[in-house]
Amino acid sequence: MSRILIVGGTGFIGRRLAVALADAGHDVAALGRAELDLAEDDEARMIARVLGRDLVINAAGLVQSHGTNTLEAVHATGPERLFQACVRAGVRRLIQISALGASADGFTAYQRTKSQAEQALAAHPALDWCVLRPSVVIGRGGASTTALLALAALPLPLRLGPGTWQVQPIPLDDLAALVVQLVEREGPLPRFLDVVGPEVMTTDRLTSTLRAWLGEAPRRFLPVPETVLKVLATLGGRALEGPLNRDVLVMLKAGNTAEAQPVEAALGRPLRPLADALARQPATQADHWHARLFFVRPLLRGSLGLLWVVTGLLSFGLYPVAKSRQMLAEVGLHGLPADVALYTGAGLDLLLGILLLLRWRPVLVGSIMLATVLAFTGIALGLSAEYWLHPFAPILKNLPILAGTLALMALED
Repeated sequence: MSRILIVGGTGFIGRRLAVALADAGHDVAALGRAELDLAEDDEARMIARVLGRDLVINAAGLVQSHGTNTLEAVHATGPERLFQACVRAGVRRLIQISALGASADGFTAYQRTKSQAEQALAAHPALDWCVLRPSVVIGRGGASTTALLALAALPLPLRLGPGTWQVQPIPLDDLAALVVQLVEREGPLPRFLDVVGPEVMTTDRLTSTLRAWLGEAPRRFLPVPETVLKVLATLGGRALEGPLNRDVLVMLKAGNTAEAQPVEAALGRPLRPLADALARQPATQADHWHARLFFVRPLLRGSLGLLWVVTGLLSFGLYPVAKSRQMLAEVGLHGLPADVALYTGAGLDLLLGILLLLRWRPVLVGSIMLATVLAFTGIALGLSAEYWLHPFAPILKNLPILAGTLALMALED
């Protein structure tokens, strides 16, 4: 039994490694960012975390920077402190989860920062270390898998580039099984392993395989010019905060393949083809919903946020103030009280809309929106029948707004 610490242990790969290693009888501590933050923690804090462990696995990683949680900090400078902390704490072995294509002269910051960590690790001969360089890892809960499933679930699946870009996806369970084998290996660890699946697949074939797993009927692909795809990826990287960004497109275009025999030798068995691995975990209704709602969530957030912003601006004067005052008079508000109600409501609408578009605590903002809509609807009970019987149903539209807000709150993390 080994005493193992997993950095990034609450992430997509880290969680699965923790389960696999615990099932194999090892003592596992899976730490999230709150317990060990590669971007912020100093070496002394890291030493305290890794002390007493036989092996450390660094599974922390980002696709794009978020505030102080940058690619440089999480992939390069943070791991450098972690490796030094392991040496000083007497940790004997370390497994670094890197990425296929990591290189000092890589096309993207993702590849270059991953390579920096590899170079830093090579400077510590006292450690028995191994760098795993996985291709696209496919499994439930993965950011890449989620995005690819969303593309596959569209009525007409989008073609990534020409559809012939090559990848060699590795099922998450095979990656976890490989790590268990390496942890239990008696001799020295292999220095570098390209962790790929047994099949080189085009992006079209990968999309079709995932679509078949979801139980969706085959459909022709919707070709998207590469320039348009880059624009969509840029917008998606910002709006979805996920793996759909320009750097990922660059890496896909460059190819993401390697020889599978070395990883099969380390695993001790043949790798599973992706379709076979997926068949072992059949898709559920939740998988269908998740895939189909992936692009709906930012659309819902954006449309609701825009509605509240526009409503606020209209009430501030884009809509004739005299008519707004006339409406307020029908519910008993005149003069100064009417103006206070009008401009307070307008300010609240504008603020809530902006906060929602900025994704600031969307569940809290959604809760305030619900209360506000209910309050406005209650006040509207005092309006004449003209407003309730209007063909555009301006008040009854509060019902789908309430439902949409509830749906958004349920979809937010």
